[in-house]
Amino acid sequence: MLQAKPLRSSSTGALAGTIRVPGDKSISHRSLMLGAVAVGETVIHGLLEGEDVLNTAAAMRLLGAQAERGGDGVWRVRGVGLGGLGEPAQVLDMGNSGTAARLLMGLVASHPITCVFTGDASLNKRPMARVTGPLEQMGARFVGRSGGRLPLAVVGSDRTVPITYRLPVASAQVKSAVILCGLNTAGTTTVIEAEPTRDHTELMLRHFGAIVTTERMEDGALAVSVVGQPELTGREIVVPADPSSAAFPAVAALLRPGSELLLPGVGMNPRRTGLYDTLVEMGANIAFENRRDEAGEPVADLRVKHGPLKGIVVPADRAPSMIDEYPILAAAAACAEGTTVMLGLKELRVKESDRLAMVADGLTKCGVKVEVGADDSLTVYGTGKPPQGGATVATAMDHRIAMSFLVLGMATAEPVQVDDGAFIDTSFPGFVALMNGVGAKIAGV
Repeated sequence: MLQAKPLRSSSTGALAGTIRVPGDKSISHRSLMLGAVAVGETVIHGLLEGEDVLNTAAAMRLLGAQAERGGDGVWRVRGVGLGGLGEPAQVLDMGNSGTAARLLMGLVASHPITCVFTGDASLNKRPMARVTGPLEQMGARFVGRSGGRLPLAVVGSDRTVPITYRLPVASAQVKSAVILCGLNTAGTTTVIEAEPTRDHTELMLRHFGAIVTTERMEDGALAVSVVGQPELTGREIVVPADPSSAAFPAVAALLRPGSELLLPGVGMNPRRTGLYDTLVEMGANIAFENRRDEAGEPVADLRVKHGPLKGIVVPADRAPSMIDEYPILAAAAACAEGTTVMLGLKELRVKESDRLAMVADGLTKCGVKVEVGADDSLTVYGTGKPPQGGATVATAMDHRIAMSFLVLGMATAEPVQVDDGAFIDTSFPGFVALMNGVGAKIAGV
């Protein structure tokens, strides 16, 4: 258990400089997992070395793969081949990461091994039944607490069967878990999603040599299929900067007069850019420079300058492409002119915390008028100027809540304090030092 680390953020002058945001967390998790079941060596440049990803690396070692960081900062994974994962001698501790836990459950479910998963206090509260349900249909068994919560034992099978599964709720994690189980299952496994979700798993599987197809159905849904039991070959991977992490310095620059920040090499996968689309609609001054592809993923350098923002309506169908960014969007909306309405936020209630309730409570404490709708919407009434601040905001061990309110504190009239910033390192190691390096004023309490 990490010791609580209260942090206070105070109003700053202009932010200026270049911030190299850590590697994309979603892609980092997947590169370690797929490298572990590939044949040969996978070389990973720019892996996010936050606690969540390091826990995934440790888990892959317990399952039999080699995963080590070289002195040059490059990670190398020596895989065991598809179907070659071995039973771990210890519990797999996934820390704070729901992505890692759910994806890895899918990967091990098609192996005749038993694995016990656990996590920190926050992760152990999060429901896993949405993943265990379809994996049970494929032949795996699970023993856990009510709601399928961790600690949880996965009893895998080498006789899993392919299924066609329609997602009841848009979730890249559930889609990926089923696809990863189907990877080591004879036949074709298909997941049908009504709304497009992150496709990092599909892109990376193709990069490793798997046959993955995406087809549009008559009703407009997408059918994502994987042909089981291919031979995956180790690959070289360049992990782009995480667009979810880049959101924090980007919004900070938008809120502080005179600011200009350059954020190089940020992942611009269209299924991850909902926040940036939204900010541009709000009038944000963001330039997407030097667009290019790296290891199958589009990237760009982001140049962000201060400018006024206006309130808009954010449609529910945008949620899958920005589900992690609503807390920082709410901070931006609190400083915008006019009302911002965010629709379709039900998924926020089952993240690291009930993010919808946490954001609303924190903004209210900072002097912002907000409303949470019965339809899981969030309405933020901006006044065109930063709110008062002067509050201590509870984070419930949620790194994104902590960073969002520290960014807001850079603009508010009075400092904003978060009760615990210790968990920021799970996704954005060095956040405080990087932000202070371009002019922020974040300090321990």
